Amino acid sequence: MPKVESWQLWQRQKMPLDIKIRYSEERIRSWYDHFGGCVYVSFSGGKDSVVLLHLVRKLYPNVVGVFVDTGLEYPEIRKFVKDTDNIVWLRPARSFSQVLEKFGYPVISKDVSQKVYEIRNTKSDKLRNKRLYGDDKGYGKLSNKWRFLVDAEFKISHDCCRIMKKNPCKKFERESGLRPFIGTMACNSANRTTTYLRTGCNSFESSRPLSVPISFWLEEDIWEYIRKYELKYSEIYDTGIKNTGCMYYMFGIHMEAEPNRFQRMKNTHPKQYDYCIDKLGCGKVLDFLDIKY
Repeated sequence: MPKVESWQLWQRQKMPLDIKIRYSEERIRSWYDHFGGCVYVSFSGGKDSVVLLHLVRKLYPNVVGVFVDTGLEYPEIRKFVKDTDNIVWLRPARSFSQVLEKFGYPVISKDVSQKVYEIRNTKSDKLRNKRLYGDDKGYGKLSNKWRFLVDAEFKISHDCCRIMKKNPCKKFERESGLRPFIGTMACNSANRTTTYLRTGCNSFESSRPLSVPISFWLEEDIWEYIRKYELKYSEIYDTGIKNTGCMYYMFGIHMEAEPNRFQRMKNTHPKQYDYCIDKLGCGKVLDFLDIKY
């Protein structure tokens, strides 16, 4: 049984901002009290985590923020994080180039990349057949639209985020005993919607307990909150760039209108563009996908 019904999520997303703020504050207090204040805020430097950090520190000013320095962030994001107080910096065990070499490129979506990876690498005939043809009800199959990716000359994997971001945070949690607040929102993806419906804002009993107290917020709520409290945010948003997570990832690139993220990067960040397209080999991947860059 889902913890939250779809209609409840829809209802929460429609609430005015002042009600959402109070609702989120209740979830933050509950999380903080449950773990006796042994909590932290996952801080990416993006606008969503800016709002989350402010919400938490409005109630508990000394809560630490944690930033994972993957080397994939826009320089404007890194600068903004450096200018933010009480932030712990973590580093992944592998560089992005090492992840690409060992595991493969993140393309289309996490779901598609995982299915392609499993078709190519699993030792289980059952799993491979499920990814190729689906189970008895047709579920679990790689869409025919993306079957051509199985024959790509480069590796494809969904593991980038796990290795670069999640693993350093999990290690930090084991060593510090702190539990995270994370600024993800259900409206950002189908996977995040599914997760929210299953766990709600506070997932106390999961294998990795975490709190997502603004999950029912919408994009416009974030900007309204920033204006309401006159919060500082990274100047990268003023250049028209909306997704500030990872400069080089290729999830969703096939759905972007031109100029897409790489075409914009060529003009705004030429040094990083050359590194991404040539040194990391993303150009050959985009060529294979027939995406202009």
